[in-house]
Amino acid sequence: MKALAIVLIMAGFLLGALFAVLSVETVDWLPYGLALFMGFAGIVLLRRTQFAGASDEHHVAGSIGTLETALDNICRNLDDLVGRRDRVPPHEFRFEIDRHFREDLTAFADSRESMRHAFGLQAYADIMSAFAAGERYINRVWTASADGYIDEVMAYLEKAQRQFAEAREAFAQQRR
Repeated sequence: MKALAIVLIMAGFLLGALFAVLSVETVDWLPYGLALFMGFAGIVLLRRTQFAGASDEHHVAGSIGTLETALDNICRNLDDLVGRRDRVPPHEFRFEIDRHFREDLTAFADSRESMRHAFGLQAYADIMSAFAAGERYINRVWTASADGYIDEVMAYLEKAQRQFAEAREAFAQQRR
């Protein structure tokens, strides 16, 4: 079904482009409109196919488990990093982040859509707001580490810790 949707999108918009340039003076609106309709129908079909797969009960349950594990790992690794921040040279924080966070941040981001189906849109927004802020702070720590800004590394490390703790708490409230 997904392949059909992609073919409809490509064919619709390619045919639309073709019908738009066949004549220099005017556009034949009927075939052009039909081609665009075919492309938009492909988009609708693709979105429905993605929504159906993302809302499947087993997929959602597995993704929620992935989200919980990833968020727990991020918080645990961040607590560990904050605890030993005095022993880690500032320029090494970027390597620590790459080593301990990237996989879990990616896993969480890849599975996040399941929260909408499991918890609803408002809970999804609350969790993702805190998560996104924490991720931005982690990225700022990485950048400050690369640039040698020690004070920024320490400040944003603590901000990231607070944001991820808030995301984990909001996630845990939805799991209850």
